[in-house]
Amino acid sequence: MSLNVYLRNPVKKPVTAGSGIFVRENGSTKEITRDEWESKFPGMEPVTFTSDEEETNEVYSANITHNLNRMADEAGIYQHLWRPDEIGITNARGLVTPLAAGLALLESDPVRFRKFDASNGWGRYENLVEFVRDYLEACRRYPDAEVIVWR
Repeated sequence: MSLNVYLRNPVKKPVTAGSGIFVRENGSTKEITRDEWESKFPGMEPVTFTSDEEETNEVYSANITHNLNRMADEAGIYQHLWRPDEIGITNARGLVTPLAAGLALLESDPVRFRKFDASNGWGRYENLVEFVRDYLEACRRYPDAEVIVWR
């Protein structure tokens, strides 16, 4: 199971084509290039995703394993990541300050947070730090975007 986060602007924009190749690594799904696929899985043909949408209002999306929810809670950002609707956060602007504080706390004491690493390897400290860093950057870039989570 995973947490999916989305930022959506009120205005639609043209869809830009990516590789359509998605892989699951360390508790999150990410899109990789064809060259990355070839180096990881030589001689194998990937299954690709294509969309017939011409426009979208989605400006950011990411996901991360639920295995990191305790670590996020320890960093004071569980509600902001998993349940922003329950604390009145509706747009990205409302996430900037708490995510910046949570990221600073995570980065200041890795030993404290690594004790929450998933024993199966699906959800590690580095994954949460990268997720929060990327999400924070997107929130700063699109402060008026609507925050949507799927858990």
